Amino acid sequence: QVQLVESGGGLVQAGGSLRLSCAVSGTIFSRNAMGWYRQAPGKQRELVATIISGGTTNYADSVKGRFTISRDNAKNTVYLQMNSLKPEDTAVYYCAAGRDRLSGPVMDSWGKGTLVTVSS
Repeated sequence: QVQLVESGGGLVQAGGSLRLSCAVSGTIFSRNAMGWYRQAPGKQRELVATIISGGTTNYADSVKGRFTISRDNAKNTVYLQMNSLKPEDTAVYYCAAGRDRLSGPVMDSWGKGTLVTVSS
């Protein structure tokens, strides 16, 4: 019954910025690990960033220093601030929710995605 609804995708020029939001319901949000993943055409879904319940973050090397994941537990929302966007960032971005684990967060609920297109 967990629902995740992404928003904020769109078209942006290379070098620009975009902020994605994910509204979460049906779970005790503050207990969840949250993440952003993306999938480009013909590619496997890949990790972008995660944030666990305690606030610790993890980023893919390809976005480190450019993207920031954050959460607002009072609003049951997770964000992905994307700066210095590159054409290779073009993908459908998915929000995911899961639980903290010693080996890392395990995601088991997924949104339907929001498309981010970065033009040259």
